[in-house]
Amino acid sequence: MFLRLRLTFVLCFAQCAAFAQQTDSIVVKRVYTTKPVLSTNAPVIDGVLTDSSWDLVPWSGDYIENTPDENTPPTYQTKFKILYDQKFLYIGFRCYDEEPSKIVDRLSRRDEFEGDWVEINIDSYNDKRTAFSFTISAASVKGDEFVSNNGNSWDASWNPIWYAKAQIDEQGWTAEMKIPLSQLKFASAEDAVWGFQSTRRFFRAEERSMWQRMPADAPGWVSSFGELRGLKNLKPQRQLEIQPYVVGKLRTYEAEPMNPFQDGSDLSLAGGLDAKIGITNDLTLDLTINPDFGQVEADPSAIALDGFQIFFEEKRPFFIENNNIFNYQVSGSEAGNTFGSDNLFYSRRIGRSPQGYPNTPNGAFIDLPENTNILGAAKFSGKTKGGWSIGILESITGKEHANIDEPGGRRREMVEPLTNYFVARVQKDFNEQQTYVGGIFTATNRESLPDHLDFLHRAGYTAGVDFKHQWNDRDWYVGGRMVYSHVAGSTLAISHTQRSIRHLFQRIDADHVTVDPNKTSLSGTGGNIQLGKVGNGHWKFETGATWRSPELELNDLGFMRQADDIRHYAWVGYQSLKPNTLFRRYQINYNHWSVMDFQGNFNSQMFNTNSNQTWLNNWQSGMSLDYAPIQFSTTALRGGPRLKWSPESSANIWINTDFRKKLRFNFSQRVGMAFDQSSNSYTTAFQVSYQPFNSFSLSVGSEYQRYKNKLQFVDNLWYGTLPRYLNAKLDQETLSMSVRFNYTINPNLTIQYWGQPFISKGEYNQFKRISNPTASEFNDRFVAYDDTQIDLINNQYEIDENRDSQVDYYVRNPNFSVVQFRSNLVVRWEYLPGSEVYVVWSQDVAQLGNPQDKLVHSLNDAVFGDATPQNIFLIKATYRFAL
Repeated sequence: MFLRLRLTFVLCFAQCAAFAQQTDSIVVKRVYTTKPVLSTNAPVIDGVLTDSSWDLVPWSGDYIENTPDENTPPTYQTKFKILYDQKFLYIGFRCYDEEPSKIVDRLSRRDEFEGDWVEINIDSYNDKRTAFSFTISAASVKGDEFVSNNGNSWDASWNPIWYAKAQIDEQGWTAEMKIPLSQLKFASAEDAVWGFQSTRRFFRAEERSMWQRMPADAPGWVSSFGELRGLKNLKPQRQLEIQPYVVGKLRTYEAEPMNPFQDGSDLSLAGGLDAKIGITNDLTLDLTINPDFGQVEADPSAIALDGFQIFFEEKRPFFIENNNIFNYQVSGSEAGNTFGSDNLFYSRRIGRSPQGYPNTPNGAFIDLPENTNILGAAKFSGKTKGGWSIGILESITGKEHANIDEPGGRRREMVEPLTNYFVARVQKDFNEQQTYVGGIFTATNRESLPDHLDFLHRAGYTAGVDFKHQWNDRDWYVGGRMVYSHVAGSTLAISHTQRSIRHLFQRIDADHVTVDPNKTSLSGTGGNIQLGKVGNGHWKFETGATWRSPELELNDLGFMRQADDIRHYAWVGYQSLKPNTLFRRYQINYNHWSVMDFQGNFNSQMFNTNSNQTWLNNWQSGMSLDYAPIQFSTTALRGGPRLKWSPESSANIWINTDFRKKLRFNFSQRVGMAFDQSSNSYTTAFQVSYQPFNSFSLSVGSEYQRYKNKLQFVDNLWYGTLPRYLNAKLDQETLSMSVRFNYTINPNLTIQYWGQPFISKGEYNQFKRISNPTASEFNDRFVAYDDTQIDLINNQYEIDENRDSQVDYYVRNPNFSVVQFRSNLVVRWEYLPGSEVYVVWSQDVAQLGNPQDKLVHSLNDAVFGDATPQNIFLIKATYRFAL
């Protein structure tokens, strides 16, 4: 196998080197030189460029088209001017348009606008990797993002205080920006040089033009910027912002008879504080005390039958901001399928639902907290002029107790201990920002654990080092990440970890691991190494390998799906550089993966080819074909032996109509099937979006999934001294629908609604036990129970394996039907820059349905029938002091 991997690597390298093409012309780096203005003579930000101060500096224009036809003249030209004083940066734009009545000025919430806009990106660190982005639309809607990883990451959660206004006139439209220098990060310099780029979107033609030309095959975004000069003796501005909040919350729900904790409503009033303190201009301290995230939209509903935890995106503002600094993916890759969500820092661990649950007698009532309370958190982060990126996060979550009302009285029981979470991240740039080396350390420490919480780790630590080196003007790169983990706790906690689905040390056919009941700690390693080419020509590629030792454990403060895994991956992509008679842009990719475990078992081989294209009419489409000739699962039997899955293939297509139109459609479909019909899957999804007028948009979408598997895990049991791995045929259907509307009264006052009905039901039949899990033929892998051996009584199956009329073992009826409806209605008013009022109504209905019912019938009964929903009404007000 290793010979095959080496040959694959050599072939990929040779192919990409052979097809690499040089850029057709040398790109000249542009320079704009600004001048200072007296603060008393600074321009008024009204979108009209009539202030005399603008005469101090010249216009710069000559934008060049970037898409669809790179390095050609744009439909209409754009020009700008830049001024500054000791507190602000001022930018004025003139966007020419011969048909101003056709300028698209749609309203929307901040960061979510459509239509014509103009943008600047400022690399004030001049590190060729990070930038601050400011955008203003023709409707005066603002957008701001922090750009990292040379343009591969755009963080829209960054919300600085700044000012902008746009106006449409007979020549097109104009805009002005006023950006406080306190919102930027830069070093003190006698004559500073910043990276600079400006982009204009001409919406009617979906055309992007740029001040600094960036070839279609450029290796990165920020590294392609021009320069902003003339910034003389600019002094860094320390940021000091304090934002207290107050929130009132009313929760209503169906009262539960006799339950003193569920009387039908709860009312609460709370407050807290967020602060941002500039320790230096480069480094900022963020603080939060008793944070509230009540305005955050609920997670979409999901059902997982593979036993693994579901990854959800972080939505809480405190943890999103500067997340790029703390991000440490174990094995992200262009090829995908390398556990890309695995990360040493998964911020949703902080404030998670309590992990304990009290053991109570019959007739007891329990009041269990939904989440652990974050007592306080602090982040110290930024980047110094010496090229050091630094991030430190400290958070403490409080003890959480369940209140228990039981015969004999009331008592409290701890369900989550006082816990300290710590993250430290550092990176250093070298070699004119073409190389970096970094490290990370995380720690989770819990106070003394009572006996009933002894299954938790007392402590969990991880450490990692990473590097990336680029050469040939950043066209080529080599990078790597290595991680180490150590967890400690009681023998119960470590045994629990060894037996968890991530590790499964108890697997009977695994000679390289075994459960040690006396262990009180566990240490493991993982990592990723890769080589790739991303610029200079049509061809791109990446190849690499990633591993996770059987003992690696990240889930105290990170996210990890599976240990005991070694996989090689390769990706080759061909991209167009110019439009042709059919497409504005297209790309074709090839991927393959090979997977082993640490015992040397060859568990998987998979191949994929996919393409995506933008047509001349701005429709977009794509397709994907997958083929998996070899598949063995070490987790399918939840601690049993490896199980062979039959070879399978799948196909996927998707189509999006022109997103500029007020009425647009998205459609996708995926079909997968094992060659021996042992499993198959089908997914179809569509979305319709309509914007009848500039301030209102509506979208309705639905997704339907059908999954059938003749070897779906049910349970592991014992027949005397013999293990029994029970499987069955599963027929699962899932239907979800979503409705979303946005009404923008003005850029600072918006109303948003999101609602999602969801139902997933599964029916099991054709029960069987696994007898020869790695047999070549599907029917040789199991022994099926006949009607004389299995019977459903009182919602559990009684199995008489030896047909002696005595029940040998039981298994609960695994059929399920889960029905949910979640919704959020949010009114947001930014009454002052950075200060907001939220009015929120959230609703949640969750019930068990009948697996034998039709999907829509169950949805109607459980969601739109007599079910009493849980409602949350919340009013939150913040005031942002910028000192």
